[in-house]
Amino acid sequence: MTQKPLELILARNLMSALSTPAFLVDEGGVLVFYNEAAGMLLGKRFEELGTVGPDEWGSLFGPFDESGEPIPYDELPLVVAVRNGRPAHADFEISSVDGARHRVEASAFPILTAHGSRGAIAVFWPAGSSNGAGR
Repeated sequence: MTQKPLELILARNLMSALSTPAFLVDEGGVLVFYNEAAGMLLGKRFEELGTVGPDEWGSLFGPFDESGEPIPYDELPLVVAVRNGRPAHADFEISSVDGARHRVEASAFPILTAHGSRGAIAVFWPAGSSNGAGR
């Protein structure tokens, strides 16, 4: 088992303390952690699911556009943040393990170091719940 970069370990520790659903992916787009709030939204704790590759997490949770079609992998905020090294935002639907759909907004932020990308964090909240600040 390979040691995770320090940046991912620190990001996981921060996310564990957040009450907002959050995902953490490594530089290859592998889902390496999501917090308790995300587990409640998805209907499955991270400890029950474990590390999941990009193809798997897309088939498990979506996301889906407003017509119910899967959103292309390259357009997901987490993927944009990892590949392009810049923040990204989108709203879409995700699916929980019981099949329920949840409309959410997600903002993803790259984790960058002098050695390049280490991954990205995405935070989620119900779509339309913003108070309009910053818009």
